[in-house]
Amino acid sequence: MGRRPLDIDKIVRDLILNQNPEEKKVLAKKIWDIAYKKGIYPSSIHDYYMARGRSEFTGSTVPAINLRSMTYDLARALFRVGKKNNSKAFIFEIAKSEMGYTAQPPVEYSAVILAAAIKENYSGPVFIQGDHFQANLKKYKEDPEKEITALQALISEAVGAGFYNIDIDSSTLVDLSKPKVKDQQFANYEVCAKLTQFIRRVQPKGITVSVGGEIGEVGHQNSTPEDLRAFMEGYKQRLRKGLTGISKISIQTGTSHGGVVLPDGTIAQVKLDFETLKNLGELARKEFGLGGTVQHGASTLPEEAFHKFAECEACEVHLATQFQNMIFDSKHFPQELKNKIYEWLKVNAANEAKEGETQEQFFYKTRKKALGPFKNDIMNLAQDVRDAIAAEIENKFDFLFKQLNAVNNDALVDKYVSLKRVIVRKRQDTEALVHDGEGAD
Repeated sequence: MGRRPLDIDKIVRDLILNQNPEEKKVLAKKIWDIAYKKGIYPSSIHDYYMARGRSEFTGSTVPAINLRSMTYDLARALFRVGKKNNSKAFIFEIAKSEMGYTAQPPVEYSAVILAAAIKENYSGPVFIQGDHFQANLKKYKEDPEKEITALQALISEAVGAGFYNIDIDSSTLVDLSKPKVKDQQFANYEVCAKLTQFIRRVQPKGITVSVGGEIGEVGHQNSTPEDLRAFMEGYKQRLRKGLTGISKISIQTGTSHGGVVLPDGTIAQVKLDFETLKNLGELARKEFGLGGTVQHGASTLPEEAFHKFAECEACEVHLATQFQNMIFDSKHFPQELKNKIYEWLKVNAANEAKEGETQEQFFYKTRKKALGPFKNDIMNLAQDVRDAIAAEIENKFDFLFKQLNAVNNDALVDKYVSLKRVIVRKRQDTEALVHDGEGAD
């Protein structure tokens, strides 16, 4: 008798629907083993960005895409778009907050992404990123060490699950009440340096995790050259000598996460400061050797804005809410399930309702919170329904890759990104995962 054909769809389904953390790990490891055999490697984009910092290539922007729901279907769509456009420079990411409200722990998220690569016969590096690993200002003020320890635990878990790209967001600690810019940025660069040092301790042998810093919290005032210099100078002083630092810097240019929703449920037009993005990116490369600037909160911008990111030499752009919107608002998404979700929100998100806002505004801002509780319902949608929704979003991915000039870069990625197989073993005295690098394949 021959071997039974691999049913990757079933493994993914079991992984997503399984509530037992230990059983999730067993299923995730099964996916990892298959991925490695097929030439699929969780990887760091660090060296690619460092080459960008040396101006060895220009004129393109890496899309970093947060998959909050239908992760397997949409990751498959992304790999299809990557293959179609000869592109390997794209990132799958999930924020600290999203892991909670979408019920996608790191071990599940990364394994589902790898399974999608297996399903689509993709091979090469796969960039999985922890987005907005964010310090909570209130908790930090109450007990700085406790907040840093909590972030370290999350970093350990994520790196152990193949997140070899981590965006530290300590911009929440910037104190604009202080007159000197260096003092405003002090807690930001100090915490970013501490967490970078921790990442360098826990990263797998042979892999330099790509670390991102952030100087301007999204939704607040626009970043300036003074902010960037103050942060980078302080960060370099605080970082232990000889350690590799960040590869990119997130700045604020006028956007907000999820966009600003108007009373009728449509999104307000945003005036994004592309000049700031361009100028600070140039400064980041020339003075500090970084890959450049990163733009957050961009997915709800008008379509005609996206080509400007590559023109302004932004090295990375983060895209999330629009794909969630496209799921909820698709004509293929069952109205019955949508009604059920909205009824649930009226009860379970009632405390988030603001005086004067319309029901459309309330549902728009809160519906992401239903993705975890209704994860199984969405996973159990008929395959043809999920395929139809994914096809709509795949067209959007393809449009974005072309607008960002994130195409025909597979040779560049192969040149700068080396593939490492990582053996993951569980440390006996703790839940943490320990890595041993096997070297390049």
